[in-house]
Amino acid sequence: MATNSHRLSQSKSNMQSGYVQGPLKWAIALTAALGAILEVIDTSIVNVALPDIQATIGATVSEVGWVVTSYGIANVILIPLSAWLGDYFGKKNYFIFSMAGFTLASVLCGLSVNLPMLVIARILQGLCGGGLLAKAQAILFETFPPAEQGIAQSIFGVGVIAGPAIGPTLGGYLTDTLGWRWIFFINLPVGILAVAMALLFLRAEPAKRKQRSQRVDWLGILLLTITAGSLQTFLEEGESDGWFESGFIATLAATGAIGLVLFIWRELTTKTPAVELRVLRYRSLAAGSIYSGILGMGLYGALFAVPLFTQSVLGFSATKTGLLLAPGALASAVTMVILGKISTRVDARLLIATGAIGTTLTMFSLASITPQTGADDLFLPLVWRGVATVLMFLPLSLATLGSLPKEIVSAGSGFYNLTRQLGSSIGIAIITTVLEQRQAFHRSILLSKLSPYDPETNQRLDLLTNLFQSRGYDAVTAHQQALATLQQTINTQVAVLSYADIFRIVGLIFLCSLPLLLFLGKGAGGKKVPMAH
Repeated sequence: MATNSHRLSQSKSNMQSGYVQGPLKWAIALTAALGAILEVIDTSIVNVALPDIQATIGATVSEVGWVVTSYGIANVILIPLSAWLGDYFGKKNYFIFSMAGFTLASVLCGLSVNLPMLVIARILQGLCGGGLLAKAQAILFETFPPAEQGIAQSIFGVGVIAGPAIGPTLGGYLTDTLGWRWIFFINLPVGILAVAMALLFLRAEPAKRKQRSQRVDWLGILLLTITAGSLQTFLEEGESDGWFESGFIATLAATGAIGLVLFIWRELTTKTPAVELRVLRYRSLAAGSIYSGILGMGLYGALFAVPLFTQSVLGFSATKTGLLLAPGALASAVTMVILGKISTRVDARLLIATGAIGTTLTMFSLASITPQTGADDLFLPLVWRGVATVLMFLPLSLATLGSLPKEIVSAGSGFYNLTRQLGSSIGIAIITTVLEQRQAFHRSILLSKLSPYDPETNQRLDLLTNLFQSRGYDAVTAHQQALATLQQTINTQVAVLSYADIFRIVGLIFLCSLPLLLFLGKGAGGKKVPMAH
């Protein structure tokens, strides 16, 4: 009787708070999650198709890289603006516009006949996609009461966590079977379904009159565009251009730094900011956004390093690599559903700490790779990585956003998703740079041990030469083949040692991030979070 009374009281409270009741809320959850999944998958689905795209449209390696870079730049520009745009045009209208625009831009990508057309279409796709990710999470927080946020966010999280693994798998399969254009055309039926669901299920909320009457902060939008665009381009193109050895990259860094200072000053001093930075006065949002960046570095950084290792060192195809990542994505999805049912009853900090320590141990396990490592050796570490990532992602979302006042959830969600996106770019930039440096280091060490005067080196060369001679090669050719084999052995060993270093670094990053948990809330019960002083 008491339980029924409590449930009735809670139901009345939820209705008064504006939360959605009954089956409609689950339809809204699926609609929001569908939009988020499309956006996340398209972040990584293109990577495996770049060689085919390059051959079709006649672009160089550096030019075709802008197919990826342009999407990322557009994404990070729009994500922090999504809260303001949602208020200005109405959340439902903005989400539907973003979904429809993303779908149409996908079709344009598939129809592109040259590089400029494809890059422009990818920019449009990124601009529309930036409105999907943060808006989808904000919609869920505004739809479900605190007690049900765990399962609601788990639906959203399945796409965000599994998307980076599904993208290369799906992209490799579509590229190998139907051609690269279908990695974009596949969005058309899914996008139409998502738009239809949004029209049917999302609540129609009028644009805020106050927001409509306010003067648009064009200067803030311009500064954000310059800052985010410069920093994202700096991160994505820096390694290939030699970082500060390139005048272009150095200019981007200076522009981004100056633009960031001016942007912060503008948004804190204007009465009508395009991005409400004052929401960072909530300590949990500030700390959670920082930790979200670290999570992005680990989530996307590790998923970036593993395919590189398996394809460049182990010789896996794109499809085989995708299949290797699939069990980890499945483990993430299962863990997300299970955790969604209990996460609101457990201290989020404990779950995040468990996930961080689990990720550290998994990365150290991956660091034990050898030239003989195979798919079976990588299976369990990648599955446990998927589980550990969920233990961080879902509780972190609840601890960061779950206790915020409802009216600032959209702005908070924008920051939270932006830092994860930037974290992924920073993680990939760090990994590619450190990988190159570690390869140079290990190569110099190994080559220093090889000498024409070293008996062991000469003995190995003689053995290899005799082996090739026994296969019918003449003495000169056999000696050349022996040298090439020895060089390949060195290259493989250098790569293995370098990737092992990368995995250790990612593990240490998560280990060092644990003190940030002291600034997070418990993430349960919907209690108000403290402000920073």
